[in-house]
Amino acid sequence: RRMIGKAEGAVRLRTSRLAIVVERCTNDHNYSAIHRTAEALGVQHIYVISPPTQKTLEGGGGGNVDDGEDNNSGGRDGGGGGAAAASASSAKLLAVGKGGRVVKYANQAEVADRAQHHLFARRATEWLEVHEFDSTAACLAALRKGGYRVWATDLSQEAVCLEREDLLAAARGVDNGEVDGDGDANPIPDKLAIVFGTEAVGCTAEMLKEADMRVYLPLRGFADSLNLSVATALVVHHLFLLDPTLQGAMSEEERRNLRKKWYAKLCRQRLLTSGKKRERTRLLGKVRDGERYEKMIASGGTLDKRQEQKLQGKEGAKAQLDQLDQELDRMAEKAVEGLVDNPPEPLTDMRRADEHRITHVGKGTKKKNADAWAGMPATASTKSVYGATSEFFRSMASEADVGK
Repeated sequence: RRMIGKAEGAVRLRTSRLAIVVERCTNDHNYSAIHRTAEALGVQHIYVISPPTQKTLEGGGGGNVDDGEDNNSGGRDGGGGGAAAASASSAKLLAVGKGGRVVKYANQAEVADRAQHHLFARRATEWLEVHEFDSTAACLAALRKGGYRVWATDLSQEAVCLEREDLLAAARGVDNGEVDGDGDANPIPDKLAIVFGTEAVGCTAEMLKEADMRVYLPLRGFADSLNLSVATALVVHHLFLLDPTLQGAMSEEERRNLRKKWYAKLCRQRLLTSGKKRERTRLLGKVRDGERYEKMIASGGTLDKRQEQKLQGKEGAKAQLDQLDQELDRMAEKAVEGLVDNPPEPLTDMRRADEHRITHVGKGTKKKNADAWAGMPATASTKSVYGATSEFFRSMASEADVGK
C-alpha cells in the first residue's frame, strides 16, 4: 500500500494552474531534463512547440537544431563541415536546414546518447500530459482557450523581475490599478503558462509579442543566463514559492482521472508473472522485427527468406500482444476500482526510507565503485521485501475477478 499512498500523494500535489511551455528546444539533454523537472515539481501539463526542422536521429519528428543555430550541447562540434561532413556516409542525420542543407551529423555516441535521453523523457511523460504543437500560434491559441495567462522568460530590459513587488507593480500598470498592492495580493494569475525558449536565442519574436508579460529570474553573479533545463527548474520552483497555493491546484474531476490512470498503470506493471513478461517481450520483438522489415521494403530493400517468414508472423504476434495487453488493462482497471473511489491516505514525502533505498546502476558499476560507495545507504543491504507490491496488486486483481 505504500506505493499507492505515494501515488495518491503525487495526485494531491499535482497542479493544473501552472503549465510549462517549451518553445523549440533543440537539445535532448534539456528536453528530457525539463520533463523530469516538471514531473518532480508536480506540474501536470507541458506544452511543446517543435523546432522547424523535423528530421531526427531516428528519422522521426522533434528535438533537433534549427538552421545554423548553435545548440550549446556541451562541447560537441556539430557543424556541417570538417570531420562531421567527412563522416557523413557513416553517420546518421541530426538536422537539416532550409533547402535540405545539412546542419549537423551525429556520431554513434550521439545516437546512443539521444536514445538514452528519449528513454528518460518517456519515463517522465508516463505521468504527465504533454501537448505538442507545430507552431507558436497554435500553442498560444490552445493556451488562451484553456484560460492561461502567458509569461515568456526573457533577458531584455522590458522583462519584469520574478519578485512579488515587481510583479504586482507590473500588474497594476497593465490592469490600470485593479490589482491591490497590499500584503494579501497574489502576484501569480489564476492560470499561468510560463514559456522557455530555445537554448541559443530564447523565445521567438512571435512569442514575446503575444505574451502577457516578459519575466526574468533574478541572479546574483556575473552570469546573466543559465542552461535551459536549469533555468526551467529554478523558475518553476520560484513560482511555487511566490504562490504556495499553486501546489495541488487541480479540479477533483481531473484528480480522479489521474487516479484511474496512474493506479491502473502501477497495477498493470506488476500483474505480469515472469513467464508472461518473457512472452510479452517475445511477441513485442516479433512485432518490431516485422515493422523494421516493412520499412526496408518501403525504402526499396529486399528481404531474404528468413526475414520474409518473420514479416509474415508480425500480424499474428500483434494480435496476441493486443489480446494480452487488453486483458492486463481490464484486470488492472477492475483491481483498482475500489482504490479510485476510496483513495488511501497520501504519502507526501516522496523520498524513500533509507532501508528501501537502492542505486539504479548495473552490477558492473556497483563492483567498480564498491570501495568508494561502501557504507552508503543506497548501496547497503536493503530491508525491502521484493515482490511484495506485485503480490498486493495480484491479490487485488484476483479478488476483483472473483467478485465480478
